[in-house]
Amino acid sequence: MDSGYSNEDIAPIAILMDELRSEDVQLRLNAIHSVPTIALALGSDRAREELIPFLQDSVDDEDEVLLALAEELGRNFEEYIGGKEYAHLLLGPLENLSAVEETLVRDKAAESISKIAAVLSQEQIEQYYIPLVKRLSQGEWFTSRTSSAALYAAVYDKVSPAIQDELRKLFSALGSDDTPMVRRAAAKWLGPLLAHFAQHHLLSDGLPIYRRLQSDDQDSVRLLTIEDLIAIAKRISPAEVKEHLLKQIKQSIGDKSWRVRYMAATHFNELAVAVGKDLVREELVGLFVNLLKDNEAEVRTAGASQIPGFSSQLEKEVILARIIPCVRDLSQDSSQHVRAALGKEISGLTPLLGKEATIEHLLPLFLHLLKDDFPEVRLNIISKLETVNNVIGVELLSDSLLPAIMELAEDKSWRVRQAIIEYIPLLAKQLGKPMFDEQLGNLCMSWLGDTVYSIRESATVNLRNLTEVFGVEWAKTAIVPKIMGMGSHTNYLFRMTTVQAIATISSSLNLEIIRSEIIQPLVELSKDPIPNIRFNVAKAFEVIGTTLNKTPEDQRFVQEWIVPALERQKNDADADVRYYATRALQKSLTPAS
Repeated sequence: MDSGYSNEDIAPIAILMDELRSEDVQLRLNAIHSVPTIALALGSDRAREELIPFLQDSVDDEDEVLLALAEELGRNFEEYIGGKEYAHLLLGPLENLSAVEETLVRDKAAESISKIAAVLSQEQIEQYYIPLVKRLSQGEWFTSRTSSAALYAAVYDKVSPAIQDELRKLFSALGSDDTPMVRRAAAKWLGPLLAHFAQHHLLSDGLPIYRRLQSDDQDSVRLLTIEDLIAIAKRISPAEVKEHLLKQIKQSIGDKSWRVRYMAATHFNELAVAVGKDLVREELVGLFVNLLKDNEAEVRTAGASQIPGFSSQLEKEVILARIIPCVRDLSQDSSQHVRAALGKEISGLTPLLGKEATIEHLLPLFLHLLKDDFPEVRLNIISKLETVNNVIGVELLSDSLLPAIMELAEDKSWRVRQAIIEYIPLLAKQLGKPMFDEQLGNLCMSWLGDTVYSIRESATVNLRNLTEVFGVEWAKTAIVPKIMGMGSHTNYLFRMTTVQAIATISSSLNLEIIRSEIIQPLVELSKDPIPNIRFNVAKAFEVIGTTLNKTPEDQRFVQEWIVPALERQKNDADADVRYYATRALQKSLTPAS
């Protein structure tokens, strides 16, 4: 790569290299981020001969600096040292970083080594990469052995069968290491490595490593083997799963440690897909029910998140007989987090059960959860109503749904109020225009007067979204008069809300409505005694001017109403008003493309 630097440019590079030796951590960190610049200035030859050895010898004691170096070397750095044929030179500094004490640094170094492996030739891999893996795997310190586990998968299928045999033996040793941290790393990286194993090696070599880790005395190791189990199950037949893995599946799901059971519950759908429908029906239904009835709330929460996905693999009769009773219990669970997880997922059962079974078995649970004491439970139910509506129609829910919305809309937590606002357009589609106007129209307008600014802002966005749902003619009669009515309120916050609401919804309105309903009151507000209102009016003029400035009729309207008002505001006593008026005038006079 041509450096593009002259000889005179090399002197500052020496200064940057001195910064790497500085006692100032920030200075060293800045220098590390400038390493590509240094390499570019030195040219590829000097970068290989001077910079790489320097970086290899200068292992810093500050983790932040080391992390930055590990990251920089993995960012296509081979381009600065002459290309792929020299990429193996980067392995030296990264090998040092793979053995440091800080986990984040080691992980980033391993990640960068794996990236470099992608550009190495087979010869480079066998000559440089494999020896590195061996050194780290057999290192005296557990840190290097921990890092080595991440490096196998990147090159396993790129090397000869003889080297593959050696790699399997080395990885097996990591799975039996005396240090739990190393075994954890082996459990974490076994799954990705197994994806590259030949089928016969999967059972002869991969399975023993997995079984040993799955029975480890440390639960922090065992919990990581759930993904290894899935990786193996995906590669072998259902009959082989039953023969070789069923015992381990039962042990993991019934593990004495709740953390292992939690991990099993979290990945249960993946496991069910991997093992096949016969084993799901014969064995996994009972195991899943056990997880849904687990003593630990965290496990039940994770299990609840898997209910629709797992149920999709079952016959309707099995869902009704085995899963629905558990769902009924979870809807009354003592943990609010379990109920919230169920509220988020329970609607996913409706397409599986159909209208009649949903009305009989799930509708009572929906109505019960809509009255839950915990706001998140009610929010989760409401957020998924579209799925329920597609099966049974929203009318059956409305008696409980609307009171729940009203209660959430007045919740003392403004975040809850804001969350319910975000669901209003979805509910509007489900309820239809007449029911919405009757039940929720006034509520949507009341949010414009909320004491919290974020709620007022969300309320204006909500009105724009509702306009897109129901159309501009609805907006003309249902919301525009109410918004404009607030413009004459004695409290300036209400007048401010009117201005901001106009700026937000005007893009969804047409010229007729803006001309007949909005522009005259807005011009009056441009003379408001409060400067904040006046400059927000200028912003609203800008939005209207740029939105409408497309046809000759639009442009006549802008010239007739907006330009004169902005010209007057350009001479306002307040500097902010003058600034926004000038900007709005400039944009309004520029025809839209």
